[in-house]
Amino acid sequence: MIQISPTPAVGIVQSNVLKSFTVANTTGSIVLWRLTGIVLVKKLYGIVETTPLSANITAAHFRLNDQTATYDITLAAGTALSAAVVGRMISKRALVATALEASGGLTNIGAVLEPSVTLADPFSPFVLIKKTAANTDIEFRYTTTDNPSTGAMRFFIEYQPMSFDGLLAPQ
Repeated sequence: MIQISPTPAVGIVQSNVLKSFTVANTTGSIVLWRLTGIVLVKKLYGIVETTPLSANITAAHFRLNDQTATYDITLAAGTALSAAVVGRMISKRALVATALEASGGLTNIGAVLEPSVTLADPFSPFVLIKKTAANTDIEFRYTTTDNPSTGAMRFFIEYQPMSFDGLLAPQ
């Protein structure tokens, strides 16, 4: 007997969330999306929406948190976003061992993003798998000495479900 299973959804899903920086004088996380199933993330980035961000925002990075353990999506040592102006973009452009890239630095200048080799994607895709029976979240984490930190970023994700229940729900 041959059994044929339907294929999981293959379309690309885009989502974005606007989040304010409110961590005060410590290291903290902002929950961006809650994961269900398995997804292939094609793009993950953020754009500063208020100017400027707090004077002291360091070690900015993305991670996956399953409430028992955390897994780096970008280098945990992170990127400094201190006083970043409106329009600055951070993105996951390389392997986990690489920090987020701040396009054009943090000041108000133009920027061109391109891959490091011809015919490569300027973003670095990766697969996320939900932990069974646990909230599994994509978080943006940073450290600050500001009390409280201020500013806001809009975070974007583009992904493809790989399982029937593959979903990233904005939080």
